Amino acid sequence: MAANTEDFVIVGAQNSDANEHISKPALSFWQDAWRRLKLNKLAVISMWFLVFILGFAIISNVFVKQNDANSFDSDNVGKYKNLPPKSGLPIPGWNGTIKEPGATESTNPYTDNNVKKNYLFGTDTIGRSLGKRVIVGLRISLLVAISATLIDLLIGVSYGVFSGWKGGTIDVIMQRIIEIMSSVPNLIVVTMIGLLLGSGVTSIIIAIALTGWLSMARQVRNMTLSLKERDYVLAAKALGESSTKIAIKHLIPNMAGTIIVQIMMTVPNAIMFEAVLSAINLGVKPPTASLGSLISDAQSMLQFYPYQILIPSAVLVLISLAFILLGDGLRDAFDPRASED
Repeated sequence: MAANTEDFVIVGAQNSDANEHISKPALSFWQDAWRRLKLNKLAVISMWFLVFILGFAIISNVFVKQNDANSFDSDNVGKYKNLPPKSGLPIPGWNGTIKEPGATESTNPYTDNNVKKNYLFGTDTIGRSLGKRVIVGLRISLLVAISATLIDLLIGVSYGVFSGWKGGTIDVIMQRIIEIMSSVPNLIVVTMIGLLLGSGVTSIIIAIALTGWLSMARQVRNMTLSLKERDYVLAAKALGESSTKIAIKHLIPNMAGTIIVQIMMTVPNAIMFEAVLSAINLGVKPPTASLGSLISDAQSMLQFYPYQILIPSAVLVLISLAFILLGDGLRDAFDPRASED
């Protein structure tokens, strides 16, 4: 009995165009990284939070001057000192009431001292607005961290690319220099810079930059050793491209993901390092405030006026945490092996 060929269907023959259809759109490396980053909700929230903080720090220069944050009324220190946070709303902890040292019940210093102005974050021990000082401290801390990170980026990338590209004896000598510098504690370097230049923002930036680029240089050097043997680099060398052009056009763009992730991890480290230096009086000069100096100044009043240390500490923790979460998200986004699809 002859088989009826109409009963058989050739799979895939219904639509020949479907066989050539690409299921996913062609994406560049950066587009694919951005797609993976958007899947990490914490990283996206951290990114927008940092954008807001950086924008606020820049715009606040117009409204909150450093002199305004440092100034106080010397004739009315007793009237304005240690005022608790007051938002004007009946929110516990933000309603202008506080239990004074030795008192059994909460009082309202605003009413007792006839203070008409509301201080959203309260005042410090000599009557300066804590809100203004936190804003100025945020600017100082970000300025120190970002400036030091940019210097780290310039020195670390240049040093790492040169060391990895040259290789051989030059690479060995340059890596021994890094090992020697890494063995010197950062605190000693900072102390020496402070003795030479004095305490201040400039000396902190230089001190952090002198030691912060070592990790970046190691990362870039390792990537350079791997990338310089790739076919496109060998082709560029065969075509007569100079080493500088190869580094700028081929090496650095292909390690941009690693560099960006390293930057995201360097910034919070620099912020915390600046806070530690300010806490041990090696930071910015008084009366200029940074987040670290605010925390240091409020330590003695923690038991009686905890808001004076909790507010700058919360700002410091949130910014550092946002950079770390964004760095983790970028690390996963730039690593194709981290993709789940």
